[in-house]
Amino acid sequence: MIIVKLMGGIGNQMFQYAAARRLAHVHGAALKIDLGWFENCKADSPRPYELHTFPINALIASEKEIARVKNTGKKGLPGWLMRLFNAADQRRTKGLIMEKHFHFDPEILRSPDNVYLDGYWQSEKYFKDIAGIIRTEFTITIEPDDKNRQMSEMIGRSEAVSLHIRRGDYVANPVMNQFHGLCSLDYYRKAMEMIASRVGYPHFFVFSDDPAWVKENLASAYPITFVDFNGPEKAYEDMRLMSLCRHHVIANSSFSWWGAWLSDNPGKIVIAPARWFKKEDIDTRDLVPERWTRI
Repeated sequence: MIIVKLMGGIGNQMFQYAAARRLAHVHGAALKIDLGWFENCKADSPRPYELHTFPINALIASEKEIARVKNTGKKGLPGWLMRLFNAADQRRTKGLIMEKHFHFDPEILRSPDNVYLDGYWQSEKYFKDIAGIIRTEFTITIEPDDKNRQMSEMIGRSEAVSLHIRRGDYVANPVMNQFHGLCSLDYYRKAMEMIASRVGYPHFFVFSDDPAWVKENLASAYPITFVDFNGPEKAYEDMRLMSLCRHHVIANSSFSWWGAWLSDNPGKIVIAPARWFKKEDIDTRDLVPERWTRI
């Protein structure tokens, strides 16, 4: 049995599931998800569980299953003694596997059965060898409403480029802003020009959690459509529309990362920010696939 801790927004949840799904697939093991973070969330930016919109191959883990697999072998020791164990020992004892660092850790691919994954696992290298399975299980099965159906048809008729501007808690929450930072308007201008230099007649479809700000501040010399009708409760609809676009300009956001990754256009151009976090000490070398362009 593989159990994975889910946390964060839909993009983070997808990374966590995908890494665990690959490990379960290799071992022919059952995959179960721990939803405790959502029930006890005290994060700076709380999120709901959102993978229910996908036909994922996992069940919800019980507290007993989590305790059994996650057991570090030190149960019953007083807290002060637990803290004497070094960080590496706490990361990998019995079934508990905690993410050591942000960049890809190849040891995770060799993990045994009966483990509990606790981390973000933000690299396709954790699941690249089962990409087909992941794409199938991240296919949204909910029928789109009329607005989204019409927008998908419009996207299909054009040289569509998804462009995602993440603001929301990156602006409103000081802690999130200090950690993540924002992609500048200059980044988007350069990305649009780069796309236009390589694609004839691009049509930009803009997705944002702050559409009013974007409409006021993002200028374009090319056709542009603002997709502003879904809202946070239908984030999966925006992701589906993104994935239908032929090319992509993503934000420093796992949400648009997945929108671009799920696109099945073999000749797609994906522009991503060179700097993913405001904090400079986080190694993001494995976050953006090498075939994408960072500027």
